[in-house]
Amino acid sequence: QVQLVESGGGLVQPGGSLRLSCAASGSIFRVTGMNWFRQAPGKSRELVASITSGGTPNDADSVKGRFTISSANAQNPVYLQMHSLKPEDTAVYYCNVGGYLKVYWGQGTQVTVSS
Repeated sequence: QVQLVESGGGLVQPGGSLRLSCAASGSIFRVTGMNWFRQAPGKSRELVASITSGGTPNDADSVKGRFTISSANAQNPVYLQMHSLKPEDTAVYYCNVGGYLKVYWGQGTQVTVSS
């Protein structure tokens, strides 16, 4: 059973930066895309950024220009570089990878933006 493991979360001051990483414990067959979601307390989970297996990125409007998703290829770790962090970015961030007939989720990593 392939698992996704996120890392890189933590406490950062407003305006700071963090880089999240997501690595798979094994090979995922026919990756269609990789995504970062987040869920703040009392809110539903929202898509933050996505990247296709071909490497085309897309960001949510709320993070455009501040967050960047990247991955060397569909079987390598996927990263989320976050700059100019705001208190409203505080959430648990989840990695998500779509494979053949299956979607994989990580356990989440907490990002807290606070002074």
